[in-house]
Amino acid sequence: MIHLGIADSIRFVERYGYLLLFLWVLAEQAALPFPSAPLLIAVGAVIREGRLSAIPAIACCVAGSLVADCVWFQLGRHRGKGVLKFLCRLSLEPDSCVRLTENAFIRYGLKTLLIVKFVPGLNAVAAPLAGDSGISPGLFVVVDVLGVVIWSASYMGVGYIFTDQLEMIFGYLERMGSGFLILLASLFPAWILWKFIQRRRFLRQLRGARITPEELRDRMKAGEDLYIVDLRGPEENGTSIPGAIRISVDELKSSSKRIPHDREVILFCSCPNETESARMAILLRSKGVTHVRPLRGGSEAWEKMLQLHG
Repeated sequence: MIHLGIADSIRFVERYGYLLLFLWVLAEQAALPFPSAPLLIAVGAVIREGRLSAIPAIACCVAGSLVADCVWFQLGRHRGKGVLKFLCRLSLEPDSCVRLTENAFIRYGLKTLLIVKFVPGLNAVAAPLAGDSGISPGLFVVVDVLGVVIWSASYMGVGYIFTDQLEMIFGYLERMGSGFLILLASLFPAWILWKFIQRRRFLRQLRGARITPEELRDRMKAGEDLYIVDLRGPEENGTSIPGAIRISVDELKSSSKRIPHDREVILFCSCPNETESARMAILLRSKGVTHVRPLRGGSEAWEKMLQLHG
């Protein structure tokens, strides 16, 4: 049996540091569940020991990120919302990451790219959103590179400053032997499986509760007394539904008593898979609002229905 200790792992980082950085960052930006922060911190500690250099290490991060980000940017530029729906299907995290990133772009513009890589779940959708927003490729590359430099240098700086503390931790883990690595290797797939099961359960709840734009239109024409809630934030624009009341997600969470219990409630948002509406529907049901349904496809589907049928 091969004994693979913590020291072996550190030597592996030292030997393949630059290539490992490039491939790991590329994988994370390609929307795979490989968080780069622990590796960047470890690389920072190795840099302090003089066994790697900071500038080449940061350059590898920039190169790996740019390869993935530019592909996502072009896909977002030419495919728009379809790419975001695809990413949401791949992601183990809730689709609200898209709404949060969209709101950040609306509020802060290109500055969002400077900080988005620090927020797990948001970095995967930032590049296609930037492409869909009409930003020029040259400007995107400049700001994206600056964001990667800030992100990678920050984590490496943590590793550089706290090298002594990291050595103490590594020493403790070394005494634990290969058992720690075996435990870690078993916990990671278990976490992935748990997130997958959690997401599948949520999607089953979502599918069973939705109302189509055509059904909503027909019921509105029939004069039914529906309470329609537009969950989009104040920064978001677009066609609303006649008679809809705009209540943001944060407002609804803090003041759900505004929602009537004696009428059917329809929720809609701008999320690619109307997930935010479904999450709020589940919240309202837990508070006694039993007749509540999310609009399938959200505001985008409603606009498409109007274009097709008027």
